[in-house]
Amino acid sequence: MTTELTGRSAAGSTRRGLASATTLSKVPEVTLIFWVTKILTTGMGETTSDFLNQKWDPKIMVSLSGLVLAGVIWVQFRAPRYSAWLYWAAVVMVSVFGTMCADVLHVGFGIPYTVSTAFFAVALAAIFVLWYRVEGTLSIHSITTPRRELFYWLTVVTTFALGTAVGDLTATTLKLGYFSSGVMFAVLFAVPAVAYKFGLNGIFAFWFAYVVTRPFGASFADWMGVSVKRGGLAWGTGPVSLVLLAVIVVLVAVLAVTKMDVAKADVAQMDAATQD
Repeated sequence: MTTELTGRSAAGSTRRGLASATTLSKVPEVTLIFWVTKILTTGMGETTSDFLNQKWDPKIMVSLSGLVLAGVIWVQFRAPRYSAWLYWAAVVMVSVFGTMCADVLHVGFGIPYTVSTAFFAVALAAIFVLWYRVEGTLSIHSITTPRRELFYWLTVVTTFALGTAVGDLTATTLKLGYFSSGVMFAVLFAVPAVAYKFGLNGIFAFWFAYVVTRPFGASFADWMGVSVKRGGLAWGTGPVSLVLLAVIVVLVAVLAVTKMDVAKADVAQMDAATQD
């Protein structure tokens, strides 16, 4: 009996050792629901930012949203593994905060969208260069350490700010309108998916599509929320935000229950740890 218990204990210790030696991913696998949810969060961030800035002082709102984002990201960093609810809560707050940052630069400080677009593009390029030089990869499948996770979220925040500036640049400065801008970015979003099948680098394809989702979703959300005079459907930024939030909650609930966006290796590892 003692030998049997010792053997079981050793086997359990071995499994725990393997579990601790292999760090779980902190971000989801890329699925169709991932892209749909991502696009919806970009739209929600756009209309929520507009709604809050119309009701209260934009500078106060960007400060408050920044504090909430910092709190959510702090919890995200402390989590031992990917959680659908926590991850997408962070993305929603990044969307709101990133939108506000771009909007405050234009509305609050009078900086043209051409300038803010160039600024955020350079900032994003700098983050990518530094990330690659330090870690040797930009793959989202490698987000298993705090430092890589930090690079990941810095990139995500910057892509939202850049996408906001680009979307507003095409819709207002270039006078394409929100709907036309949305259609254009929808086409651009599909480009890397097609090009990937013909040999485009997967990491480049992912990040290109990720950046484009921001103006893609935001342009259509603006089109639904703004007044007819501005080329929209006049549904209101508040109602559009609530509807998008409801759909996001449903999709995240599906992900949380099915775990379809969790890597199979991570699922097996978590199951082994639970059994122990």
